[in-house]
Amino acid sequence: MMLDEVKSELLDHIIPFWNNLRDDELGGWYGEVDSALNVNKKAQKGVILHSRILWFYSNAYMALKDEKLLDNAKHAYEFLTEKCYDKEYGGVYWMVNCDGTPADDMKHSYCQAFFIYALSSYYRASGDKNALDIAYKVFELVENNHADDIAYREKLSRDLTKELANDELSENGLMADKTMNTTLHLMEAYTELYLADKNAKVLERLKFQMELTYDKIFDKNGDKLMVFFDREMNEIGDIYSYGHDIEATWLIDRAADVIGDEEYAKKFREMNSRIAAKIAKVAFDKESGSLLNEVDKGVVNRLRIWWVQAESVVGFLNAHQRGYGDYMHIAESVWKYIRDNISDKRRGGEWFWGLDDELRTDPSRNTADPWKCPYHNGRMCLEVMRRLG
Repeated sequence: MMLDEVKSELLDHIIPFWNNLRDDELGGWYGEVDSALNVNKKAQKGVILHSRILWFYSNAYMALKDEKLLDNAKHAYEFLTEKCYDKEYGGVYWMVNCDGTPADDMKHSYCQAFFIYALSSYYRASGDKNALDIAYKVFELVENNHADDIAYREKLSRDLTKELANDELSENGLMADKTMNTTLHLMEAYTELYLADKNAKVLERLKFQMELTYDKIFDKNGDKLMVFFDREMNEIGDIYSYGHDIEATWLIDRAADVIGDEEYAKKFREMNSRIAAKIAKVAFDKESGSLLNEVDKGVVNRLRIWWVQAESVVGFLNAHQRGYGDYMHIAESVWKYIRDNISDKRRGGEWFWGLDDELRTDPSRNTADPWKCPYHNGRMCLEVMRRLG
């Protein structure tokens, strides 16, 4: 039943919503839809948003073979490479205006990661060698400018000469020099790039990121991933992100699958098994059938955020299929919560950003914006279809 429902969610709800936001006048996609479903055609356009849209349509095309999906992928690719890619200094900007002119031209390694991720998928979907060539240029930019001896610097000036305060990926009153989130999504991007072309240097750096996760980010006493770090990768703050942990389990397992070395994969599988067990114990709310958000300084944030629910479905399905434990009931339960509560049944709606314990939405949270995109929920649908279909 979950398979059929998830497929319908993708085909009848998520894809049509994003199809309707395509901007054929100025390029790309409209950058904002508020909680009342008003489209702001003049809003700035997030580069992460557009990279995720490109990834989504590329992978939806590979799964469904609908030429309209490939056309949308091409539309996103053209906007990203013509408007968001810095032809002078390399890499992609953080934000552009509705017409594609730069609005925030800083270079964030998290943003570069999603651009590499998207171009690698678009190359696999379209065969366009130029996409792969640009992906490698940005890979080299990240390795030559963002990487240091320990991990990855996050935010640099447009010309890559100055390190800037990492406002975009810091939170809860902290200013982090380095983050688990950026490491995870660089790993995700390099997995996709390695899958596309089996390049030895990409493999070397992908393994570096995996070892960094195991050695520095994985809290082996707490069976969780630490979130924020200083320059030397010492933990700062006391935050435990349930959503990122369950997302990381299946993305790291996928990286190990793509690498294809069973002996190498063993310690990561053991790590992921421990993380999944901990999340099932402390974050799964049996009463509602949903996953809580995070805990900061011992205080649990009980918001049911859209992407946390989506990643929980995939993460627990992955854990069940790999024999980490009997987790299918959690994946199915969280899907039912999404189906009944997070999926927005209003005409022209997609998914609510999140709900509280009383199933109330926050009207200040958008339906689409630079962070709210078809990446987590669209990917959940595609993964469920691939794994159960």
